[in-house]
Amino acid sequence: MYRTHNCGELRMEHVGQEITLSGWVQGSRDLGYMMYTDLRDRYGITQLIFTEGKTDKNLFEKARTLGREFVVKIQGTVIERQSKNPNIPTGNIEIQVTELDILNASKTPPFTIEDDTDGGEDLRMKYRYLDLRRKPLQESIMFRSKVAVETRSYLSQQGFIEVETPVLIKSTPEGARDFVVPSRMNKGQFYALPQSPQTFKQILMVSGFDKYFQLVKCFRDEDLRADRQPEFTQIDCEMSFVTQEDILNTFEGLTRYLFKACKGIDLPTLPRMTYDEAMEKYGSDKPDIRFGMEFHNLNDLAKGKGFSVFDNAELVVGINAEGQANHYSNKDIKKLTEWMQRPQIGAKGLVYVKWNEDDSIKSSVGKFYSDDDLKEWLHAFGAKKGDMLLILSGEDEKTRKQMNELRLEMGTRMGLRQPDDFKPLWVVDFPLLEWDEESERFHAMHHPFTSPKKEDVDRMLNGDHETMKSLRADAYDLVINGVEIGGGSIRIHNKELQSKNFELLGFTKEEAQAQFGFLLGAFDYGAPPHGGLAFGFDRLCAVMMTGHGAIRDFIAFPKNNQGRDMMIDAPSPIHNEQLDELCLKIHLDEEK
Repeated sequence: MYRTHNCGELRMEHVGQEITLSGWVQGSRDLGYMMYTDLRDRYGITQLIFTEGKTDKNLFEKARTLGREFVVKIQGTVIERQSKNPNIPTGNIEIQVTELDILNASKTPPFTIEDDTDGGEDLRMKYRYLDLRRKPLQESIMFRSKVAVETRSYLSQQGFIEVETPVLIKSTPEGARDFVVPSRMNKGQFYALPQSPQTFKQILMVSGFDKYFQLVKCFRDEDLRADRQPEFTQIDCEMSFVTQEDILNTFEGLTRYLFKACKGIDLPTLPRMTYDEAMEKYGSDKPDIRFGMEFHNLNDLAKGKGFSVFDNAELVVGINAEGQANHYSNKDIKKLTEWMQRPQIGAKGLVYVKWNEDDSIKSSVGKFYSDDDLKEWLHAFGAKKGDMLLILSGEDEKTRKQMNELRLEMGTRMGLRQPDDFKPLWVVDFPLLEWDEESERFHAMHHPFTSPKKEDVDRMLNGDHETMKSLRADAYDLVINGVEIGGGSIRIHNKELQSKNFELLGFTKEEAQAQFGFLLGAFDYGAPPHGGLAFGFDRLCAVMMTGHGAIRDFIAFPKNNQGRDMMIDAPSPIHNEQLDELCLKIHLDEEK
């Protein structure tokens, strides 16, 4: 028997019991006449004690050979700890060791296995098996497991059926870049790894499975960020004979259930906001509503006063940073302006207006506007003494995106974005199509299978080019604390409408048939009205546990920013024999 108990469960009521523990040596403290060793497993840490006079001499010397991360089994007696540690659950007891077996020795780890480690990111990813011994990562992976279990429980209770869809599918040109897999048996042809099971879940609806779900792996060959990985997991769902309202209610229920079951948090009813309202008030389709600081349009008040920067701008817009007038010196404003001028944001400048506590007004554009003009601005923002307005100008869409970055930065600096404060919402009524000037064609805002709103169907079938730009989609996103958790839509279930959408997206009839003929063919056999959504499972777990969307710690074996698995050193070359079997040739630059 390797253990009678784990390293996190022994308490005062176990004092006097003979026990067996196994685990990893966290560290040791040798005082000469006495030695303490911390033994760790995923459940916790228990202190072991070896004492001259009580511990066999050979056992004492054996204990002194233990290094960090040695795997050991001990037997001993639970005793009351003299110097108690209130910071750990086992802090009132320790184990007087009577037997010690070294199950496996360990090299000295390349970084400390502690909550706060000294290892760099690449080093920890190379030795991921060591990094995963650290408590924060183990808690993240265990939390992910709990969310998965509760997701399956909730959806099963709601009548959903879990169905696995294929991993080797057909490449499609829409959306992100596919990972492709060459076929040995079909020379010169390729599978793709799914970016989403989208068409398969729609086929399941045609097949009569009216409630489908799956915790499914998806793959996208795109540049990586903290909230992206080349492979990730979705909570993927589809329902038949439903409206948008039915879907929102079902998955609002799932969201509230997960927060209650996994975090003990009761979320209120989720508010809803249209895409147009989100862009106007926050400059983003994933607004963080933990705080206000909504945008105010200053076009009417700021233009026509001789300040050409504003006069020539399509949009003059600002936010009110409440109570910040006294906290920002000229030097601070300059630094904030430089932050906004970074290439990632690209603002040309930043205008401020301070309403000081002594009722004086100070502004970077004071020579163009009177105090009365600036007071009009302040009143339009609902400002009070001590507040500071921050204002940008330029092209409408670009400026709103820049102001969104500034709003989020100010929210962070002002302590308004607390990670344990959760404010989810639905963003609804997205545009159906986006016109791309460069390619001179429409792109799907979500994907090619999204339905227009019912009242826009006739306009889509019969409208002109300009009409198409104003079509609205029956689409929706779940946003939590400024992070897009997932989204979906009511799908097109009519062959004529789906063919029209393919046409608008630039597909010829032949291309549409080649890519999606199986789906169009299925629509000939009675496709029900249907819709669904997918939540980014990794991102949901990260936001629920940490308050932000950095997903790497919630994936057991993630890739780095270059898409590499540092531990197994992948991707890697393959043998020429394999390349020959697949009819592939690699052209190598010999000089490299």
